[in-house]
Amino acid sequence: MKRIAVFASGEGSNFESLVTACEQGRLHAEPVLMVCDRPGAKVVGRAAAHGVESFVFSPSSYASKADYEREIVRRLDAAHVDLVCLAGYMRILSDTMLAAYGGRIVNIHPSLLPAFRGAKAIEQAVAYGVKVFGVTIHYVDESLDGGRIIAQRAFEYDGSDVEQVRRLTQQIEHSLYPETVEKLLAE
Repeated sequence: MKRIAVFASGEGSNFESLVTACEQGRLHAEPVLMVCDRPGAKVVGRAAAHGVESFVFSPSSYASKADYEREIVRRLDAAHVDLVCLAGYMRILSDTMLAAYGGRIVNIHPSLLPAFRGAKAIEQAVAYGVKVFGVTIHYVDESLDGGRIIAQRAFEYDGSDVEQVRRLTQQIEHSLYPETVEKLLAE
């Protein structure tokens, strides 16, 4: 069975959707590690509740990004991880991670890339007045939300309520991410 690691920085709803899909047999993978850069984030409790090992760290306790990424790579290697799934991990990966796991890191993003890259994608899209929103899953490379697109799913919304768009986006994320990871691991 393929082994996945999930990186998250906050609530962990996409972590939860991936792990639940594994538990229910919809995603044929074993979640072996959750990596979080914010001690006290809700995702830490979610990982504990599912019995998934966690590596939780404070970036400021390391001398450099390369130092904490080397520690992450060490832990990924020790867990024999096949695929890294970013799920609301609010850090840009450096060459340290990309050299070790390039081509095996995917991210989920709350817009139809290449439009609205970065952390405030939903707010940007609402402010711009778009009528078709969506979710993108893509490979991670050295660019910001610019790696090769793997999957996208769109929905129409004619309004300006950011929280409503966020809820609709998350509904899609929670089904599309496990489906896409399942396809990737089956290749």
